[in-house]
Amino acid sequence: MAELLVSYSPNIISEQKISNSRETYSLITNHWNLDTMEMYEEVKIILFNRANKALGVYDLSKGGMSSSIIDVKIILSIVLKTLASGIILVHNHPSGNLVPSKFDIDVTQKLKSACDLMDVAFLDHLIISKENYFSFADDGLL
Repeated sequence: MAELLVSYSPNIISEQKISNSRETYSLITNHWNLDTMEMYEEVKIILFNRANKALGVYDLSKGGMSSSIIDVKIILSIVLKTLASGIILVHNHPSGNLVPSKFDIDVTQKLKSACDLMDVAFLDHLIISKENYFSFADDGLL
């Protein structure tokens, strides 16, 4: 049987309580290679404790210029193994276009339903570029 390699360290990577999308964008860009942001799509998950302090950032996938895999089962397995209470999903659009695609909207709703079932707070989904971001929570899509 396959086993995921996810390590858990209760060390908080940010003592700052993340309370809005601007703070999330600031945190995640420190964990992103900005030199490759316009080259290929990446997906990361920020894992939070109950106090909304970031436990860590997990690199979920790297794709091509127009897509990357977002597998809800993998995300939930990571959340459960790290004992996270909340998550924020983040991915970039290499084109710089921050408008969510139909797939982005669909996977967000699917992940929201799965998190609700597992009693995990799905706090936001950000689409980012070097200069700006789009927040599903801020836009009422979460």
